Amino acid sequence: MSIPSKLPIPVIPEAWNSKESWRVFGIMSEFVSATERLNQIHPAISIFGSARTRPGQPYYKLTEKIARLLSDAGFSVISGGGPGIMEAANKGAYYGKSPSVGLNIQLPHEQVGNLYQNISQSFQHFFTRKVMFVRFASAYVVMPGGFGTLDELMEALTLVQTGKTRKMPIILVGSEFWGGMLDWFRTTLLDEEVISPEDMYLIQLIDDPKEVVSAIFKYYETRGFEPSAAERERQLYL
Repeated sequence: MSIPSKLPIPVIPEAWNSKESWRVFGIMSEFVSATERLNQIHPAISIFGSARTRPGQPYYKLTEKIARLLSDAGFSVISGGGPGIMEAANKGAYYGKSPSVGLNIQLPHEQVGNLYQNISQSFQHFFTRKVMFVRFASAYVVMPGGFGTLDELMEALTLVQTGKTRKMPIILVGSEFWGGMLDWFRTTLLDEEVISPEDMYLIQLIDDPKEVVSAIFKYYETRGFEPSAAERERQLYL
C-alpha cells in the first residue's frame, strides 16, 4: 500500500466557518452570564458524584448529610444540578441555611434538573461549566462516581498541581470506593515517577461528614476563604 506524499487539504464550507465564529460569542455569553449569577455565592463547596446513585442508597444519604452540614456552616453548595449524588448535594443544601446551586448541562439525552436548587445555571458547553465549578469553589468534595466524576477530580488535581488555580482541599469520601485508586497512585504513579511524592498531599480521604467540614475549616483557619489578589489573577487563566 502506497503512502501519499502529501495529505489533501480539507475544504471547510464557508457556512461552517461562520457558524464556528458565532459559537465563540455563545461561549462568551455563558461565561458572562454564569459569572454574574454566581458572584454572590462565596464561600462555596463543589460536590461531585455519580448521577446513577438512587435516593435511599448509602452514598446518597451520606452526600445529603455532608451538604446539609456544609450549608448550615455557611457554605453554598454547588453540584451539577442533575440526579443521583448531584440531587443529594442540592437537597441537603436546600434544607440548610445557605444556597443550593445547580450547574446544569444540556445533553443530547436531556439531563433533567433536580428540584432542590436555589440558584440554577444552565450550560451548553462542558468546559464552561467546569471552569465555574473551580472558580467559585473553596473546596472539592468528591463522592463515588464514574467517568464524569473522575474527569472533575483529575482536572481539579491537575489545576492545583500545576498552579493554574489556588490550592484547596480536595476531599474524597468513601474509603472502600477510592482506596484502590489511591493505592495505584502510591505505587504505580509514584514508582513510574509520573507524579511527585508531595502530590499525594493534594488529596484527603475522609468518611465522616463532620470531619469533612472540620477539614475545610482547618485548611482556611489561618488565611480566610477569599482568594488573594494573586489567586484571583491566576484564576483568570484557568
